[in-house]
Amino acid sequence: MARFELKLPKMGESVAEATITSWLKEVGDTIELDEAVVEIATDKVDSEVPSEVEGTLVEILFEKDEVVAVGETIAVIETEGGDTNNNASANTSASAPNKEEIKPQEVAEVEKTIEKATEIVAAPIAKTSDSGKFYSPLVRNIAQTEGISMDELENISGTGKDGRVTKDDILSYIENKDNAPQKQEVAKPKVASNPSDKPVTKAAPVSVNGEDEIIEMSRMGKLISKHMVDSVQTSAHVQSFIEIDVTNIVKWRSKVKDAYFKREGEKLTFTPILMQAVASTIKKYPLINIAVDGDKIIKKKNINLGMAAALPDGNLIVPVIKNADQLNLVGMTKSVNDLANRARNNALKPDEIQGGTYTVTNVGSFGSVMGTPIINQPQVAILALGAIRKVPAVIETPEGDFIGIRQKMFVSHSYDHRVVNGALGGMFIKTLKETLEAWDVNQDF
Repeated sequence: MARFELKLPKMGESVAEATITSWLKEVGDTIELDEAVVEIATDKVDSEVPSEVEGTLVEILFEKDEVVAVGETIAVIETEGGDTNNNASANTSASAPNKEEIKPQEVAEVEKTIEKATEIVAAPIAKTSDSGKFYSPLVRNIAQTEGISMDELENISGTGKDGRVTKDDILSYIENKDNAPQKQEVAKPKVASNPSDKPVTKAAPVSVNGEDEIIEMSRMGKLISKHMVDSVQTSAHVQSFIEIDVTNIVKWRSKVKDAYFKREGEKLTFTPILMQAVASTIKKYPLINIAVDGDKIIKKKNINLGMAAALPDGNLIVPVIKNADQLNLVGMTKSVNDLANRARNNALKPDEIQGGTYTVTNVGSFGSVMGTPIINQPQVAILALGAIRKVPAVIETPEGDFIGIRQKMFVSHSYDHRVVNGALGGMFIKTLKETLEAWDVNQDF
């Protein structure tokens, strides 16, 4: 029998860790090749980790809700046959040098390393403290490496589930400990609760009676909540609104949608038409396609449109259409439909929801006439598309004005007033309006 270490795979350039959300197998279960073993979640997307071998699950190294770094072993699978451990002895033998090649200074360095490792191992951090607090392998490793004792760990306020100490908690503790050692020595032990020394940030407790239902926020709900609060605290939000006559677009789509579906095998919705117009408008106003980094402005070369999509649980996710300005209507339609379908099925890859430079959200799909969306950081603007409605409108003609029925929609533009002034924010949607209202009803697709 051989043991295979199942590791957390790399899931994207900027993804360094993931949270275990659910084990699909238990210790003792038989696992087939490529069968999903565990569900994981990053701050970008949820996914499954399949097994690379056939065998029996003999050990689970991380519990549900624990945070795991990319490359760490999360489970051990016992297989039949030879040694399949991905830390196999082949690596050991390949790295073992010939005794004749070892130099004295190299021996001294190895001895120092062994001595340091022995000191760390000599004082291991227990998985569970005397008070009953649980510490994940990642937190324990950081604590041992940094010389954090169990007593110090006990005094760290945890922000994880049930008050657990997370990776961010211990790293924040280490940073503050190194940066302000004198402050900790001078401070009196019983004044931490004094509002002048430690600002109170918690909201007032909510009263709950016997008829109220308590619903735990989902992991994604918590992330969205934090992102929204962070965005409002970061950007100076301001909005501009404009009404657009899309009668020509509605007529054109009604005329060509059946032929389009027959030729392309795709449904032609209003979303790709509007997204293509947004991309062409961004090209005319490149200072909308920027990001803020401290006191610097990063002007993005590529136009990557984020497209807010609703998930089955009611949350939103923002897949990104890369280089959107380079797509024709057919290409845009295929990208929009593909990303929307896979978003609903939780089948997006982490890279497909990264790198956005501007976001569009369709509040009209929920019946809203208009909305004031929150900017998707680190972007500086977001566009909300309202519902298309039949409304009475004044129509100007050479023969005079008259009242007619037109198809109209409101568009609201939220932008960061730190770097986008009202002129730029307003001109952007004015140009978008002109582009959409000039739609040629006789054009092909």
